[in-house]
Order: sequence, then structure tokens, then C-alpha cells
Amino acid sequence: MTDTPTTHRPRLGARLRHGLRDDRGSATAEYAVVILAAVAFAGVLVTVMRSGEVQSILTELVRGALSL
Repeated sequence: MTDTPTTHRPRLGARLRHGLRDDRGSATAEYAVVILAAVAFAGVLVTVMRSGEVQSILTELVRGALSL
């Protein structure tokens, strides 16, 4: 059986255009990207905070603030 204009199946171009307009699930994907970015930032922050130099700077900052 060949595709003729009288068949009821949408053409490939129409199906692709419809698929590109369909945005179901895009909000979930956006949330996933934001969560991954937040986790990566938290990992970098933990690594920086564990360094001895940063800990000493923060300790001096807290001591200075408490001695006022």
C-alpha cells in the first residue's frame, strides 16, 4: 500500500512540526538542569570551604566580629 494524499496519516513534516511545538516535560527538564547546577555549585563550595586557608580567614573574620 502506498501513501497517497487521501490517507489519514499526517505527513512526516507535519508530525515533526507538531513534535517540535509539543513542550510537555520541558519544565521538568529545566528543573533537572537547575538542580544539577546547584549540586555542582555546592560541591565546589564544600571543596573551597575545606581548604585550610579559607578556614583560617573565616575564623579570623568570626573572631573579629565577636570581639566588637
